[in-house]
Amino acid sequence: MELNADFKERVVVHSDQLDWLASPMPGVDRRMLDRIGGEVARATTIVRYAPESKFSAHTHTGGEEFIVLDGVFQDEHGDFPEGTYVRNPPTTSHTPGSDIGCTIFVKLWQFDMDDRTQFRKNMADELAAPTNGVATAELHRDDREVVTYHHLDANAVLTKGEAGGIEMLVISGSVTEGGDTLGKGAWLRLPEGQQLKATAGEDGAKVWIKTGHLVHAQPPAV
Repeated sequence: MELNADFKERVVVHSDQLDWLASPMPGVDRRMLDRIGGEVARATTIVRYAPESKFSAHTHTGGEEFIVLDGVFQDEHGDFPEGTYVRNPPTTSHTPGSDIGCTIFVKLWQFDMDDRTQFRKNMADELAAPTNGVATAELHRDDREVVTYHHLDANAVLTKGEAGGIEMLVISGSVTEGGDTLGKGAWLRLPEGQQLKATAGEDGAKVWIKTGHLVHAQPPAV
């Protein structure tokens, strides 16, 4: 399967307008944002766990990172409440689920295969003092990518022009970018060479951003 697989194109997906698709596990549904591959895929996805649902135990051969958008995600390593950012690098394994239900934004098979840095953090705890109405937290940085989280005041402007492509998820509020209005759940991907200029709406916005990574995009090594 290939979905939004041309990384030289600007892509906007309003995920709240997508149908939920059943996964192989009962109670776990998905909204696919981009994908190269079948059940083993380089993928960016919104995943919803119904209360008391679980996924079978598995190893993340190509790594996994995710944000808990609502509810509480759980595995044998602990409970991960709303606002948690998690990186599970290649070779890590777990049995995910949720007692009360949750929704996560998850990326698979997008790690450096030699990366072994595993962590979890509350994104809001990492925020620095705001500058020009934008508070920023750097969540992760390596030679391939930079991952950040931002709180934007009403009408604040966030710009980014880093090499290697840009990806943004709107977690709450809204922004306008390139003539598009992006509300909660909207996902934007900009190719190498394009600059991000996002202006928050009247209620402000919370956004997650990754830069530099698209030049490394490739199918899973299976």
